[in-house]
Amino acid sequence: MSFGVSREETQQPAPLSAGQNGNVVAVLPSMATAHRLRLNPNTEHKPESYEGLQLEFSPLLFSSLERYLPPPLLSLPRDSKLHYMRDIIIRYSPDGERTRVQRHREYRQKIISRYQPLHRELYTMHASNFFAPSFLKAINENKEESFRSIMAEPIPGVFTFEMFQPRFCELLLSEVENFEKWVYETKFRIMRPNTMNKFGAVLDDFGLETMLDKLMEDFIRPISKVFYSDVGGSTLDSHHGFVVEYGIDRDVELGFHVDDSEVTLNVCLGKQFSGGDLFFRGVRCDKHVNTETQTDEILDYSHIPGRAVLHRGRHRHGARATTSGQRFNLLLWCRSSVFRELRKYQKDFSSWCGECQREKKEHQRVSIAATKQELLKREGKPAT
Repeated sequence: MSFGVSREETQQPAPLSAGQNGNVVAVLPSMATAHRLRLNPNTEHKPESYEGLQLEFSPLLFSSLERYLPPPLLSLPRDSKLHYMRDIIIRYSPDGERTRVQRHREYRQKIISRYQPLHRELYTMHASNFFAPSFLKAINENKEESFRSIMAEPIPGVFTFEMFQPRFCELLLSEVENFEKWVYETKFRIMRPNTMNKFGAVLDDFGLETMLDKLMEDFIRPISKVFYSDVGGSTLDSHHGFVVEYGIDRDVELGFHVDDSEVTLNVCLGKQFSGGDLFFRGVRCDKHVNTETQTDEILDYSHIPGRAVLHRGRHRHGARATTSGQRFNLLLWCRSSVFRELRKYQKDFSSWCGECQREKKEHQRVSIAATKQELLKREGKPAT
């Protein structure tokens, strides 16, 4: 998806007309011509909530995109802004993508209309029942020092912390097992979480999307805004939430890869197991994804039920074999449509890619050495 972006930050206010539902909707001249968004977001603007509306795209996408609207549009009614942003998204969204989204929505609705949840309390965010008190306290304080007080950072950019209460882990596991029992009994063909996992379930597909949206928006995005602003952490607006299963009769291990996310939350839910360690091997851009690992980029991490791992999606990692028992993990791939769009026009990823950083430092070293030699040559001194 590619949006038109302009450096022009001002436009004339648009005339208004009556919308189909009787509300006033702005008729914007740019709708018939080119759509122009701000190059940089208005960080002081508090966007509207688009929850509860029948939309083709995630409500968080509209809230995030609203910060990029031209200034005169920000004060318009919500319906007017929604109409403008929806027109932009549809205009720049490929027909194939729109068809895929529509088909997936129909697939999801078919499941939700037939599956009967076991633990309905999971489908609405109940923070005090879900999260560890230390995690909730840090989120409520919403300061970097508060986040760091509950976290370990074994290597730069990988954070581990206690997140979920044991009861929440038990309920979510029970719900997933109930869903898989329903799938088996009804012989309903479901989509697995990704191309690498043959077992597990997409939580969004059977009704947990709204709860996971709140998890990302209210609990992951505040942390990501502090630690992952270089990869769109402050503009996370969509997610892919799923549970994976590892064991002798399930997926055994997971190969070396990067995630289709800007920020990944990985929480072990249980049960009893041996092995299955995560291994991390450095953050890379597309160009350098297969480059060698440096010694200071190596980390092996052992899962603990209820404890979370948070990292950049581009942080290369994998999972070693689960040698006994069963291991279940909750994964939330958090994405930023704004960051993905802007990344198309970037050439320098040295703010987060380890190999880009090394190349930049080496270029600077060579440049400084060449400059030094040239100065010594001009002064008639021998170069060292």
